[in-house]
Amino acid sequence: MAGAVSACVHCGFCLAACPTYKELGQEMDSPRGRIVLMKEVLEGTLSFTAAQPHIDRCLGCLACEPACPSGVPYRDLISPFRAIARSQVKRGWLERARRFLVAQTLPYPHRFRMAMLAGRLAKAVIPRAWQGMLELVPDSLPATETWAEVTPARGARRARVALLAGCAQQVLAPDINTATIEVLSREGVEVIVPRGQACCGGLAWHTGDLAAAQAFARRNLWAFPTDVDAIITNAAGCGSAMHEYQLMLRGTPDEDRAEAFRRRVVDVSGFLTQLGLREPLREMPLKVAYQDACHLANAQQVISQPRQLLRAIPGLQLVEMADSHLCCGSAGSYNIDQPEIAASLGEQKARAVMATGADVVASGNIGCLTQVQLHLRRLGSPITVRHTLQLLRDAQNT
Repeated sequence: MAGAVSACVHCGFCLAACPTYKELGQEMDSPRGRIVLMKEVLEGTLSFTAAQPHIDRCLGCLACEPACPSGVPYRDLISPFRAIARSQVKRGWLERARRFLVAQTLPYPHRFRMAMLAGRLAKAVIPRAWQGMLELVPDSLPATETWAEVTPARGARRARVALLAGCAQQVLAPDINTATIEVLSREGVEVIVPRGQACCGGLAWHTGDLAAAQAFARRNLWAFPTDVDAIITNAAGCGSAMHEYQLMLRGTPDEDRAEAFRRRVVDVSGFLTQLGLREPLREMPLKVAYQDACHLANAQQVISQPRQLLRAIPGLQLVEMADSHLCCGSAGSYNIDQPEIAASLGEQKARAVMATGADVVASGNIGCLTQVQLHLRRLGSPITVRHTLQLLRDAQNT
């Protein structure tokens, strides 16, 4: 953390890239301001309690990193600091209960599904402080889907990979995994879905629950096979979290294993772009806007690859939206923890999508897809949301 703090020269280039600074206009709600706060807390000149509201409001979108000419690794600061602060900050009982509820449901697909179903019935009796959380509960859930532990490659095998199935995605949009497996299999890739896998640990890590994040990370270190060409993710937040396993496990006996593991993690769009598409694609006359998930573009530098896949579909017109670098406000549990800021960012993103005149908005993250869909519906827009791999799968179905 000390190296990241000292790398900041306070130039201010990060301010224009930061969604919370754009929303609130306060220096302490910018990356530069938060770095000063964290430095003062660690030096003992400022209390954790005084800094915490501004730290809580950070989306963790990492838009500041590509904007920073000094190359400050902000990711090396925000989550480790939250882990340190977790035991130092006293929160009210309602907030503690809400955080506990989220932590005990969202990372576990069966529990999360039950919580979603119960949430629709609880809206009349839930505390007002939790009403914003229940507004995110969809009117219906798709049917549960399951996937074979091994899906063989069709035709000559070109690669062998292991897929992270995700948590919320299994409940809210399981077809994303189905589409991912279908596309990979058709492209000659054998797909393993390890049975012993767990949540990526991102939710715990980004909220400062280091013990839970480490437990999830360790479980995945042992669940995923080592004899595969890549560990595939199809949710930006999950991929980003797995790329930070060495941070979660720094100073532990598992640090080296975590470093080796993270080097094999790759987003499915990047993997397919490098592999090259061999299957013919049917024409799809659609106008598609692409939403850059922060944890793909900023955390993993996956920007051109999904666009390249979409442009490969005959008849598909890819359009860009204004302020595409700004976060949609989903950011893991952010739309639960900071509903007002999240709602404002979500509406702005939905309006930017609508301004493109697109038929469909595509993205590579379940959180973005859920957030954008929610705000498109609130604005009465008929634009549909699809994962990049769902569109590619549809184009393969000739």
